[in-house]
Amino acid sequence: MRQMYVIYWSASGNTEAMAAAIAQGGREAGAEVRLCTVSDITPDEASDCDLLALGCPAMGDEVLEESEFEPFFTALEGKLSGKKVALFGSYGWGDGQWMRDWQDRTAKAGADLYRGEGLMINDAPDDDGLARCRAFGSGFAAQ
Repeated sequence: MRQMYVIYWSASGNTEAMAAAIAQGGREAGAEVRLCTVSDITPDEASDCDLLALGCPAMGDEVLEESEFEPFFTALEGKLSGKKVALFGSYGWGDGQWMRDWQDRTAKAGADLYRGEGLMINDAPDDDGLARCRAFGSGFAAQ
């Protein structure tokens, strides 16, 4: 059974809801899924996993959350070469620049980025958004 970690940071609960739905989709596809916040896992632990789904909302001027998520991702970045990685997050403003920047960093680190792009949902995911998250998790787990 493939092991999949869904690691996220969320302030408002929007990215947390996405993470839970992505984890559900991964389980439905047969993966063994660990769902945790970024403060509950170390970059070394995360790097031991087959599939890494990482979630962070857009913050401030369209950047990753700076006090917990950014330091975690910076420490993990050098361990991503050859890893299968999926990115996701919510946003309330902007045009997704934070996700494009994050995708570029992930690709430059040598990761195999799922679908070549992250999953973004504006504000709280509605029923359709949650279905998209479950499909994203299922597809990621099945690859």
